[in-house]
Amino acid sequence: MDGNAFEFQQSLPPELRAQAAHIEAVARASGLDFPEVVFVLLDSRRVNGVAAYGGFPVRYPSWRFGMEFERLDKGYEYGLSKIYELVINNDPVYAYLVGSNTALEQKLVMAHVFAHADFFTHNCWFQATDRRMLDTMAAFSTRIRRYIDKLGREPVEQFLDRVLSIDNLIDPYLSLRASLRPELSGAAPPGAGGVGEDGPARPARLPTHDVLGYVMEHGRLEEWQRDVVRIVRGEAYYFQPQRMTKIANEGWASYWHSRLLTGGLLLPSEVVEFADRHSSATVQAPGQLNPYKLGIELYRYAAERELDLFRLRRVHNDASLIDELFDEGFCARNELFLFGRNPRSGRTEVLDRDWRKVKERLLQDLSWGGLPQIELVGVDGEGGGGLALVHRHDGRDLQLAAAGDSLRNLSAVWGGPVELATLEEGQGRRLRCEDGEISVLETQPESGCESSGDQKVASWREPGEPLP
Repeated sequence: MDGNAFEFQQSLPPELRAQAAHIEAVARASGLDFPEVVFVLLDSRRVNGVAAYGGFPVRYPSWRFGMEFERLDKGYEYGLSKIYELVINNDPVYAYLVGSNTALEQKLVMAHVFAHADFFTHNCWFQATDRRMLDTMAAFSTRIRRYIDKLGREPVEQFLDRVLSIDNLIDPYLSLRASLRPELSGAAPPGAGGVGEDGPARPARLPTHDVLGYVMEHGRLEEWQRDVVRIVRGEAYYFQPQRMTKIANEGWASYWHSRLLTGGLLLPSEVVEFADRHSSATVQAPGQLNPYKLGIELYRYAAERELDLFRLRRVHNDASLIDELFDEGFCARNELFLFGRNPRSGRTEVLDRDWRKVKERLLQDLSWGGLPQIELVGVDGEGGGGLALVHRHDGRDLQLAAAGDSLRNLSAVWGGPVELATLEEGQGRRLRCEDGEISVLETQPESGCESSGDQKVASWREPGEPLP
């Protein structure tokens, strides 16, 4: 691991170290359980830089990370966004504190971080993740840089960028299945719980949603290219649980930072500032859903019903947590509704407040980690044949232009033609990429596939009332 990445960890002033130790003791006494947490103090620009790399300053270079840094840095400069903390799932857990935070903000952030560390440790979706990912990322970076030194920057970065553009073509449930039943997913490295540096053990046969894994194993690739696919796939499976648990994880951290601080950690002089900072993080803007707000309200609702919060934290992702807790009372209390375009008036307005429909739409949006469900169903010939993909339509149409770009990159990585069957407004579509050219054909729609249009979930408006 690059030691320079964490050279600031010793710069925590004595008062912050003492505060961290005190909050940790209170968190553990309250039932939270987590490994060592290492706090690193950085200025806001350095935190933005680390965030652009997904929390890993030892990661290999890519223009994508540079673009993300520019977005974060400009957002901070113009007052549009601010990162208060950044925490990564590792053992030990690393958390980055922003040096410009106030004393109260540091206290809130530390409590928030300890709850995240507890969630990483005990939530079942994280059980298969690499707990030494800092070292693994450093090893990935070393391999990529060696390929650049040997082959030149342009071919390596071009291929890497193509693979990064399709890193969502994985099976979000494969890691969990591998950790629970390794024998169902092939041989696993000893002690890896079904997951190794490559990600979870490879699927044995088609069909599979682990498109990236199949391409890694069977694509017409040079060995360095196969290794790049292996690296990107390993990272994708590491980050996937965070996509699946955004609401549950942030809600858990928000619930506990609120409970710990209001339970005795706050000084009387800090109460007003805490209320301001907490409300700004959990504010529900009109026409939008805030995962922090939705998550904390779900746990509060569960606590009022005297449910086991630690069980909920252990077994659920976002969709299953909402499926268990979301009912008519929760929907009414949080004033949730469906909104979309009224075809008669052309306005975007509230369409329905029926809690069952709101819940159904939420579950639909959160299924498959919020990503389209793409399945590899066949290959035309061995190795160099075309890949046949199917979009398992759940009511959300693909953006065909973006899907075409993904097919183009997948075709280039695979080394042959690629086809994708989907629906657009109920009409069957077949996208094909061959030699970099995209064609779209109309086909017969699959039975049972219906589109629910562009309805979304939000709060704080009356039926028929237009949204800004």
